[in-house]
Amino acid sequence: MENKDYGQVKISEDVIATISGISASEIEGVASMSGSITGNITEILGKKNLSKGVKVVVEEDEVFIDVFVMIEYGVVIPDVSWKIQENVKTTIETMTGLNVAQVNVHIQGITFKKEKIEENS
Repeated sequence: MENKDYGQVKISEDVIATISGISASEIEGVASMSGSITGNITEILGKKNLSKGVKVVVEEDEVFIDVFVMIEYGVVIPDVSWKIQENVKTTIETMTGLNVAQVNVHIQGITFKKEKIEENS
């Protein structure tokens, strides 16, 4: 929260989670965000959940972020994790002005690329 002469600016944790989810998804090697059962039900009902797989805690002027991802098979996991941390931290700090204290990356699983089967009709 930032105090100015005109009032206060408070950024919702949901906004920070959405920005974090999009930032993590941009990294090559991230197959998808890993969400909860509630998030999966929301997507089935037709609403895209951009904060899926992200937990945010804001304490005073510091932000703590947990990102839960599925990784593509064959990528170097430490490299992908580091890129996620860097991209999420930079994006949140640039867009919100808040200090990101931690970005914890939780690898929930590995996905394999499926071969596309072409049907000849």
